[in-house]
Amino acid sequence: MMRRNHSTSSACRSESSIDFDGELESPFGRLETLRWSDLRETAYELFFMSCRSSPGFGGSRSGLNYYSLEGGGDGSPTSGGPKGGTGMMVVNSRIKKALGLKARRPPPMRTMNPSGGTAGNGGPNSPGKLRRPMTSAEIMRQQMRVTDQSDNRLRKTLMRTLVGQVGRRVETIILPLELLRQLKPSEFNDMQEYHRWQRRQLKILEAGLLLYPPIPLDRLNSSALRFQEVIRSGEQKPIDTSKNSEAMRSLCNSVVALAWRSTNGSSAEACHWADGYPINVYLYLALLHSIFDLREETVVLDEVDELIELMKKTWSTLGINRMIHNACFTWVIFQQYLITGEIEPDLICAALAMLVEVANDAKRSDREPNYLKVLSSVLTAIQGWTEKRLLDYHEKFDKGTLGNMENILSLALSTTRIIAEDLPSMGAVGTTTSGNRVDYYVRSSMRNAFTKIFENGAGAADSMIVEEEQDPSEILIGLAKDSEELAVAERETFSPVLRKWHSNPTAAAVVTIHNCYGIVLKQYLAKVTCLTNDLVRVLQSAGKLEKFLVQMVVEDSEDCEDGGKGIVREMIPYEVDTVVVNLLKAWIDERLRIGKECLKRAKETESWIPRSKSEPYAQSAVDLMKLAKVTVDEFFEIPVGARDDMVQDLADGLETLFQDYVSFVASCGTKQTYVPPLPPLTRCSQDSTVVRLWKKASSPCNAGVDLPKASMNAEGQEPKPSTSRGTQRLYIRLNTLHYVLAHLHSLDKSLSFFSRGRGPSPSGRAANSNRRLAPSYHFDLARSSVQSAIQHVSEVAAYRLIFLDSHRSFYDGLYLGDVADARIRPGLRILKQNLTLLISILIDRAQPIAVREVLRAAFEAFLMVLLAGGSERAFIRSDHEMILEDLRSLKKSFCMCGEGLVADDAVDREAEVAEGIVGLMGLSTERLIEDFSIAACEASGLGGAGHKLPMPPTTGRWNRTDPNTILRVLCHRDDDAANRFLKTTFQLPKRR
Repeated sequence: MMRRNHSTSSACRSESSIDFDGELESPFGRLETLRWSDLRETAYELFFMSCRSSPGFGGSRSGLNYYSLEGGGDGSPTSGGPKGGTGMMVVNSRIKKALGLKARRPPPMRTMNPSGGTAGNGGPNSPGKLRRPMTSAEIMRQQMRVTDQSDNRLRKTLMRTLVGQVGRRVETIILPLELLRQLKPSEFNDMQEYHRWQRRQLKILEAGLLLYPPIPLDRLNSSALRFQEVIRSGEQKPIDTSKNSEAMRSLCNSVVALAWRSTNGSSAEACHWADGYPINVYLYLALLHSIFDLREETVVLDEVDELIELMKKTWSTLGINRMIHNACFTWVIFQQYLITGEIEPDLICAALAMLVEVANDAKRSDREPNYLKVLSSVLTAIQGWTEKRLLDYHEKFDKGTLGNMENILSLALSTTRIIAEDLPSMGAVGTTTSGNRVDYYVRSSMRNAFTKIFENGAGAADSMIVEEEQDPSEILIGLAKDSEELAVAERETFSPVLRKWHSNPTAAAVVTIHNCYGIVLKQYLAKVTCLTNDLVRVLQSAGKLEKFLVQMVVEDSEDCEDGGKGIVREMIPYEVDTVVVNLLKAWIDERLRIGKECLKRAKETESWIPRSKSEPYAQSAVDLMKLAKVTVDEFFEIPVGARDDMVQDLADGLETLFQDYVSFVASCGTKQTYVPPLPPLTRCSQDSTVVRLWKKASSPCNAGVDLPKASMNAEGQEPKPSTSRGTQRLYIRLNTLHYVLAHLHSLDKSLSFFSRGRGPSPSGRAANSNRRLAPSYHFDLARSSVQSAIQHVSEVAAYRLIFLDSHRSFYDGLYLGDVADARIRPGLRILKQNLTLLISILIDRAQPIAVREVLRAAFEAFLMVLLAGGSERAFIRSDHEMILEDLRSLKKSFCMCGEGLVADDAVDREAEVAEGIVGLMGLSTERLIEDFSIAACEASGLGGAGHKLPMPPTTGRWNRTDPNTILRVLCHRDDDAANRFLKTTFQLPKRR
C-alpha cells in the first residue's frame, strides 16, 4: 500500500514538471516552452510512427503474447502456454536479468477482448470474457497515458499520410508537420482542444528547429524568421492548415527548409527536426520512462526487452546511438529510484550495472560530441546527488539504511572514476582512488555531524524560556561527551560499510572529530583569561576525549604499514597539560600581581597602628597573609595533575612577596642612629679645695635644674613610662613580623600537606633527600628573613627606648656631676614602667627577644656612661661600691621582668662585661696604669720597656682586658696620678 500511494504521488508530480525529483534538477537543462506531457505525447507519436511496420502498430493485432500468473499472487513462473482466460505465461527478460531485477509482475494489467474492447471491467475471473495478451503497441499506449481518441487519430493520420509509402524511411518524415497537414479541427471534440494540440506541434517544431537545432542556425535565417512569424500567429487562435492556406504554405516551406539543412550545404539524406540536444534526449527519456509499471513504479515491466527493441526504431530520428541510449537508460533507472522515494534497492543496483556499460562506452574512441554532453550531464548529476548524501551520511543514513548507503557509495565512486579517467575535460573532483574519495566523504560527513552536535548543544537553551546564555564550559563538556559517542557510533555503524573501500575509516573519522573539537577548544581557550574550575573541567574532558580517540585510531590502524603513525600525526594535540601549566602559571602570576599591589599599597599607606588590642599588628600584614592563604586554598582546589609540580613555583613567588614585605617592615633604621657618638678622650682636671667646697655648696642650686627628675623620683609617686609613639610603632612592627612568621608556618604546612610531602624541585634551593620528612621547607628564606628582621627591629626598638626615650634616666642623667647624687634607682623605676608597657603591647612570642635586646641596650648605655660619659662625669675609686650596687640593681630589674622572659643566666652573661669594667673602677690608679701598659704593649706587639706606649684604637667592644677600655677608665679617674699619666703619655687635653 505504501508503495502504491507513493507511486501515485510521483506520477502526479511527473505530469507537471520535467524535473522528477525536487532534490535533483534535470541534468540536461530546462525546456522552458514544453511541458512533460507535451514531450510524452510527441514521443509516443514518434514511437508509433517509427514502429508502424511492426506488429500491432499498422493495424495488425499480431504480436508477442504475455500472460499474467494464475491467481496473480506469488510471482512464481508457470510452465506451458496460455491457461484459458485467466493465466498467462511469464516472460523472462534478458535486460532485467542482466540488471539484477527480479522477474515479477504487479496485479494483472488491463487486457483487451478479442474484439478490441476493454475486458477488465468484469474482473479477471468474469465468466464468458475471453482475455487475450496485450500487444506491445497497447502496452506502450497504456504506459504513456495516451487516450483512445488520440491513438485512433494518430493511426488514421499515419494510414492516410503514408499510404503507398511503406518503405519510406522514418528519418525523412517531419512528423509534426505531417500531423498538422492531415488532422483537421473536426477530428477533435472542440476548437480549444484542437488549438492546444496545434500549439504543441508548433512548440515541438520550434524546439527542434529553432531553439535546439542539431546544426547551428543563423538567427537572421529567412526560413527561421518566417517560421517564428507563423508561431506567433498561432498563439491566439489556430492557424489555417487547409491546402490553400498561405500560413500553411509558409509553415511547410520554412519547416522543410530548416529540417533539411546540412552542415556542408550538400543535399541531406535525412531531416533534422528532433535530433538536437537536449530535445532529442528529453523525447527519448519520455519513451524510456514507459518501462516502469504505472501501478507500481518501482517495477520494471517484464516486456522491457521488446519495448526497448521497438524504441531503437526512433534512434535515427532522435540522433540516438547505443552509447547515448546506455547513458540515458542509466539516468532513467537512477531517476526512477529517486521518484519512488529510494525504497527499491534493485533500481540503484540496476543503475550500478548500467554504469559498467557506460564505463566501457566512455573508453571508446568514436565518441560523438552529443554523447559526451549526455554522458557528462548524467555522470555529473548522479555524482552530485550521491556525494551530497555521502558528504553528510550521518544525517542521511542510519542502521536501517546501510545497504542503501553502500549502493549509493558504489554509485558515487563509479561515476567519479569514469569522470576522472574518461572525461578529463571535466576535471577530476578531488582524489580519484576509491580509498581517498571515501576518506573525503568520511571527513566531510564527520565535520557536518560534529557541527550539528555543536550547534544543537550551543543552542539547546530556548531563548524564549531561558534568559541567560548557556555556559560555554558546559557546552564544551557536553560536546566532548557527544563527540565520544559520535566516534563510537561511527565505528559500530558506518565503518563496517566503509571498510570495503577504505582500510581504516574509523581512524579517519576519529581524526576529524579530534581536530574539530580541537578547533572549538582553541576558540574557547582564546577567550580565557584565567584558570577556573569550569575551565579545568573542560580541559579534563578534552584530555579524556583525546586519549579515547587516540586509542581508537591506534586500534583501527594496527594493520597499516606504519602502525597508524601517519594518521596519528594528523591529530593536532590539544596539549592539555601545557595549557593547564600555562594557565596555572598565569593564574599564579595574577595572584602574585595582586600581592604586589597589596604590598605597594602597604608601603604607601601603612601607619603601624594596631588593628585592635586583641590584634596588635598591622592591617597590611593581615591583608597580605589573607591573600596568600586564599591563593593557596584556591590553588589546591584546582583539580589538575600539573598542580603538584607547580607548588614550588607558587611557594617561590609567595616567598619573594613575603621577603619584600618583611624588608619593608624592617626598614626602620639602625640602632646606631640612637647611640650617641663617643666624646674625645680627655683627662680630669684637679680642682683646688676651695673650688670643690664651692661646687659642693652650690649643689642645691644645681639640684634645681634636675627638679623634674627629682620630682619624678619622689617617694610615693609612680613615674610614667617614657616610651615614645615611635617606639610603640616599632613594637607593632615586631608583632607584625611574628604574625607573618606564624602564618608562614601555617602556609608551609598547607603546601606540604596538599603536595603529599613532595620535595622541592631540583632547581630549588636545597636538594636534601631528607626534606620529605620535614613538615616545612617551602619558605626557608622567608622565615630566615623574618627572624633577621625580628632581631633587627628588636635592636632598633631597644636602643630607641634606652638611648632616646630614656636618655634622661641613662646616658644624659646617670652619674652626672656626682655619683652619689645621680644613682640609677630613679631610672630603674622608669625602665620598669617601660618594660611593663612593652609587655602589654607585644604579643607573647615577641616579648623574650625584645626584653633581651632592651637588656643589652641598657648595659650598653650603662657602659657608655662609665667609659664615654663626657666631660661632666668623673669617678673616684670610692665610687666603685655604689656603681657595683647600681649594676646589681639593673640586673635584678631584668631578672624580675615578666614571668621569666629573660633567664638569670642570660642576664649574668650579658652583665659579665659590665661587671668586669666596674671591677676596673675599683682598682688603684697605679694598678690601672700597669694593666693598661701591659695590654697596650701586647695589643701593639711592643715588647719590654723603653718603648713609647701607642694610643690604642677605639673598637667599641668594651672589655676588661681591652687597652682602650682601660684607658677610658683612666680618663674618667679623678686623681693626680691618672692626670699626670695621661698628660705625659698621650698629651690628652684637660676637660673644660
